[in-house]
Amino acid sequence: MAKNINVGIVGATGYTGLELVKILLNHPSFTLTYIANSEGGTTINKLHSSLNGVCEDEVQKADVDVIAKECDLVFLAVPHKTAMAYVKPLMALGVKVVDLSADYRLTQEVYEEFYVPHTDIENLEHVVYGLPEMFRKELQYASLVANPGCFPTSAILGLLPFMEKRQEGTPIIIDAKTGVSGAGKKLSETTHFVNVNDNLFAYNPLMHRHAPEIAQKLNVDFDEVNFVPHLVPLTRGMISSIYIQVDGDFDAPSHLRKYYKDEKNVRVSEIPVDMKNVAGTNFCDIYVKRKGNMLFISSAIDNLMRGASSQAVVNANLMMGLDENAGIPNIAYVP
Repeated sequence: MAKNINVGIVGATGYTGLELVKILLNHPSFTLTYIANSEGGTTINKLHSSLNGVCEDEVQKADVDVIAKECDLVFLAVPHKTAMAYVKPLMALGVKVVDLSADYRLTQEVYEEFYVPHTDIENLEHVVYGLPEMFRKELQYASLVANPGCFPTSAILGLLPFMEKRQEGTPIIIDAKTGVSGAGKKLSETTHFVNVNDNLFAYNPLMHRHAPEIAQKLNVDFDEVNFVPHLVPLTRGMISSIYIQVDGDFDAPSHLRKYYKDEKNVRVSEIPVDMKNVAGTNFCDIYVKRKGNMLFISSAIDNLMRGASSQAVVNANLMMGLDENAGIPNIAYVP
């Protein structure tokens, strides 16, 4: 296995940035040589006191030219719109990029409908969507990877094995619940403790901007995807309850096991899945049950890990010719 591949993180202030630091500090081949945010002038342990005595590296103000000198690959853990401002010059300087924002996940038309005008159309043609179960071969040759959203990761992995069995044109219903860390570190009225504690609510039902991402990757019309996210009073974790109508005589659990038999990061469960058993890991646990022509699919991930940072490192491993699970945590935070 190749050693001493220099990597960097832009956007170290947030939760996904912290998770990236934690993974990369123990990675057998990646050396974390560059940590940055929009301001600089601090250290990573001052941003995240959990790193006191573990990592106290300088956090610089992000600079494209410095990144190009110090890094073979960089993770962008920054908001949408901000990411593409970095990607364009970094790609021109030959730095490989894993982008954790939404800037390169969608076509230009769909992105601009749900986000903002796109300023790097050229690189939309070169990006690979970072879901290894779908695009593993392409990821091995990628220079730019769009790391999937957390909700789409959970939903797509649950649905993929059964799309060929689905009754064409029938609704895909995804009832998803996520921990508050998925909303990011910045406080808002929605994520305020007083609003979240002892509470449960849906937000942006049916029109959430992750719905077109799900539809696009599953190659179905947006109108067929009925996606409703909920915020639950938990720190981390995500579970999707998915309902589709299917045709044909087949055993759903057997079909699911066969589909994912060679996938190291998908575990097929014989009982309904839960968030705790995947917390702190890159696993996606999936359960399925059939009643007549209706399938119930339950899919659980850690929203900060499989839904963001650990999946980003898996993608980087593939991009750099490493074992895809190099340095990836696989023991859950239980109890």
